[in-house]
Amino acid sequence: MAAFWKAFLSTLGLLLLAELGDKTQLAVIAQTCKYGQPLAVFLGAALALALVTGLGVLFGQALATLVPETILRKAAAVAFVIMGVLIWANVL
Repeated sequence: MAAFWKAFLSTLGLLLLAELGDKTQLAVIAQTCKYGQPLAVFLGAALALALVTGLGVLFGQALATLVPETILRKAAAVAFVIMGVLIWANVL
């Protein structure tokens, strides 16, 4: 059970920090201002994020059965570095 809580808290903290101020949060702010219905916007956004996250989990699980974890970690690290360099160079 400790592994569950470690994965849960790690994911919660990582995504909470990663999502602060991103385009999704800005879109939710805009939708709330436009419609004046914060509960409806919250429910729509929460459902959309849950569905997208579910797809990511399913894809990740399938990928994990095909590719060893060490290769996945290294590929993810390389992808993040490349994206960071492209953003830094103002290409993205």
